[in-house]
Amino acid sequence: PVAVGCVAGDAESYILFCDFFDRVIEAYHEQKITSQTPESDLNYDNLKGGDDLDRSYAVRCEVSVVRGIEDFCFPTHCSRGERRRLLTLARQALQQLEQELAGRLLLLTDSSQEQQSELNLKAPTSFQLRIGVARDWPDARAVWVSENRSLLVWVNIDEHLRLVSMREDANVAEAFQCICISLQKLEKYYRGLRHPFIWKQQLGWVTSSPANVGTGLRISVLIKLQHLPTHKHLKDVLKRLRINMDKTDSPELYNISNMATFGFTEVALTQLVVDGVKLLTIMEKRLEGNLSIDELVPAQK
Repeated sequence: PVAVGCVAGDAESYILFCDFFDRVIEAYHEQKITSQTPESDLNYDNLKGGDDLDRSYAVRCEVSVVRGIEDFCFPTHCSRGERRRLLTLARQALQQLEQELAGRLLLLTDSSQEQQSELNLKAPTSFQLRIGVARDWPDARAVWVSENRSLLVWVNIDEHLRLVSMREDANVAEAFQCICISLQKLEKYYRGLRHPFIWKQQLGWVTSSPANVGTGLRISVLIKLQHLPTHKHLKDVLKRLRINMDKTDSPELYNISNMATFGFTEVALTQLVVDGVKLLTIMEKRLEGNLSIDELVPAQK
């Protein structure tokens, strides 16, 4: 499946309706849910490469992670009062983060369309309107922006929290490091506020969408490709690398991202995308020289 067609109203939904949600999660992520606690690895030093992608092909990258906050319904079901309380908590946590990383909080009610566009924020989609995420929009929605623009923190936009690090030089290693450091600090601050991030024993971190359980991590790299998108082996290559390739508005630019967020550690997911982009780049170069890529098709990851 390319998308999940359901959302949870709160964290307990994953327990109360486990017969339903477990099947959705297993089908989407292609991983079995077991009694074992999912492993986590936010040690960015364990990532190999990521700062060495070929800039002739890799244009830009983005690493993001989502988190739900304990004791609150997810955005799909939370009340206006809960949403405003979540914003208050975010202010308190981000003020602590500002002691080490300067930044400012921008309320959507006080921001212009131009400012929102600069932050890559878009108006709610019809899907978000249908599932309730955009209820009372833009009340209690905000974006925290670091002074050096290395980090954005979305508050109540699509999930309780979304951390985003974008790099115009496609340095995945730097973006991943930024996310890991900031996420661990915010986790500590929220725990101090007695509202930790939501963790479920067999699923890991959970938010409203089953597509994000486990790590909540998304790594995407914008890459230039001309020959590979039409190659007969492409579908096999993507499936075996466990990565997605999506079209963009430009006919030569494609977005490469991780297929799943569950069943792998954060470092392992990032490594899948980094290695995948490198292999796709090598294949594209071979095709440019009218050479075969049959021997480059990888085994299943």
